[in-house]
Amino acid sequence: MNSATVRNLLVRGMLAGLAAGLLALVTAYFLGEPRVDSAIAYEEAHSHEHGVEAVSRTMQSTGGLATGVLLYGVAFGGIAALAYCFALGRIGRFGPRAGALLLAAAGLIAVYVVPFLKYPANPPSVGDPDTIGRRTTLYFLMMLLSVLLAIATVILGKRLAPRLGNWNATVAAGAFFVLAVGLAYAFLPAVNEVPKDFSATLLWQFRLSALAVQLTLWTAFGLVFGPLAERVLTPKPAERAAVAAPSAVSR
Repeated sequence: MNSATVRNLLVRGMLAGLAAGLLALVTAYFLGEPRVDSAIAYEEAHSHEHGVEAVSRTMQSTGGLATGVLLYGVAFGGIAALAYCFALGRIGRFGPRAGALLLAAAGLIAVYVVPFLKYPANPPSVGDPDTIGRRTTLYFLMMLLSVLLAIATVILGKRLAPRLGNWNATVAAGAFFVLAVGLAYAFLPAVNEVPKDFSATLLWQFRLSALAVQLTLWTAFGLVFGPLAERVLTPKPAERAAVAAPSAVSR
């Protein structure tokens, strides 16, 4: 794949990430922010320290949220597009749209769902501030292990395919991934710092809303990026003729 194609896919990936970020922003605002407000209310009711906010809650839930989600969407789209360029032709004979959706599904599972199941998201007021560094390190370690295991699973599946067939190789590689992730879950330490009197319903709703934001982001990216990538990788006959015409004239 030449550099011009990679550049075009990168730009389109960032645009797709921006579009996905807009949808994720709507999901975060309507599903996540009400739960954050409820968690903050719990924290204020159980804390004797009332400091002055450097940034108002209104700004955090509007401009701050929009800036963070959209910038994340653009960066996420660029990285996902580069991963798509690397995976293209290495994971099977999939069309651009199917490849984009497959990448989105695999990315959602490896980058978010697997770490989320071990270290789920918590709302404000949940967690000891003194352990935030340790919790962050464990979460990113689980994410790194998940991504590396996903890559190893793809490599294993491709190597087993000639001997076992595509279906059996896929099942065997999937079993390897589940087993390896289970071992990682067992050996990495658990983190449970939820206060005993914290609402279980609120905690569950917050975690579901966090999962919904990521599901929206990855799904929207796959649906938007697929057609954009298809226009780069399989241009229409008229576009191919326009590209070929200058070379024919030069000859």
